[in-house]
Amino acid sequence: MMSDATQPKGRVEIDNVVIRFTGKQGRVTALERTSHVLEPGTFTALIGPSGCGKSTLMNAIAGFVTPAEGAIRLDGRAITGPSPEVGVIFQQYALFPWFTALNNVRYGLKQFGLSKREEMDRARAALAEVGLEAHADKYPQQLSGGMKQRVAIARTFAVEPKVLLMDEPFGALDAQTRLVMHDLLLGIWRKHKATVLFVTHDVDEALLLADHVQVMSHAPGRLIRHYHLTQERPRALSRSGNELLEIRDEILGLLHPKTMLADAL
Repeated sequence: MMSDATQPKGRVEIDNVVIRFTGKQGRVTALERTSHVLEPGTFTALIGPSGCGKSTLMNAIAGFVTPAEGAIRLDGRAITGPSPEVGVIFQQYALFPWFTALNNVRYGLKQFGLSKREEMDRARAALAEVGLEAHADKYPQQLSGGMKQRVAIARTFAVEPKVLLMDEPFGALDAQTRLVMHDLLLGIWRKHKATVLFVTHDVDEALLLADHVQVMSHAPGRLIRHYHLTQERPRALSRSGNELLEIRDEILGLLHPKTMLADAL
């Protein structure tokens, strides 16, 4: 049996999870019975149609939503609420407008009882990692969309989470900035070895970034297809005969409403 020092960290086990919400029309199932394992250090993209439960599953892993049935465990322990071991990055940055970039990053470190000097050092190191050391004293309104998202990434990685959840983090960015952010994210992920779950609507983005792609059905959501991608990065989707293009076409076929309907019957 491995000791705590050698045991892999960041293993997420989704065990027979069902998620329901109560609304005006009664109880609604947002996520059908789902089981899956995110192995430590892997990068998984979760893709599916709007409203299928992608964000619901992510929020359950984050501890924001409690499953009606089943359990979600991190390294064998049930997730019962938010934890610094699980970092979350949203599309809308979630920065405090009254804090500078540096103090936004420092904010997440205050839960650890560090000295001010330690907070400053870790926050500056995190900003340097995303290329924003020269912008530490700027406020969010002085930063571009891509720079704001870099601050959000720095704030999350400064805490050194075991698991990183990303909910369409680059959806609001232009195409060129998104490509830059892809490279940045992959570089930081390789360094920190966090387990990543990346929610996206963009099939190409999923294929360019992930080790694993999970496709969800229409609501109520469930996992219907898994792809293990072994191609080296950086990847390209423009070459004829590229296996990724075949996978892309297959996923787009799965996401077509008629295909989803047939799969549900």
